Amino acid sequence: MAKFFGNLHLVLLTGFVLALAVAYHFVGASEGALPLNASSVLSWLHVFFGIVWIGLLYYLNFVQVPTMPTIPAELKGGVTGYIAPKVLFFFRYGALLTVLTGLAIAFVRGYAHRAMTFGGATAAENLIGLGMWLALIMAFNVWFIIWPAQKKILGLVEATAEEKAAAAPRALYASRTNTLLSIPMLYCMVSANLG
Repeated sequence: MAKFFGNLHLVLLTGFVLALAVAYHFVGASEGALPLNASSVLSWLHVFFGIVWIGLLYYLNFVQVPTMPTIPAELKGGVTGYIAPKVLFFFRYGALLTVLTGLAIAFVRGYAHRAMTFGGATAAENLIGLGMWLALIMAFNVWFIIWPAQKKILGLVEATAEEKAAAAPRALYASRTNTLLSIPMLYCMVSANLG
């Protein structure tokens, strides 16, 4: 058991295999079966990657950032040298994959253009469009503001003390903006129900 649960990749692979077994059991051609198609698979992946992204956003804002000032100086290197780079890897790729699967869902279901231009035939399409734009702004912040600033702060790229000091509030403001935007974005995504 320790070998299995000690290997995150094996646990994830097993989880995906189990999910596919569940899907196989409950989908198909029989009467009353649920559809297994590109839209349902993309929706499942979209939710998975969204949980990774927003879960780490909330971890960073609710736990790591507020706790850092109270961590003794001799222990901060453990967070900045080991934990933060790993968190930021999954954070930024969670953002990327959430956005890509969300856009793919909109294209597969045929409402991408209407939603993105707020020209939807229904309020739900316009609501999901707003959610999509909020997510795009948030992903932009992750990749083009937070990540470049964090690379300087964590010493992953060469930066002067002044550059590191300037990067810290920039990363914080973008991260807190994402926390703020995540609340209406989640409302839009959950409430649109575009099947």
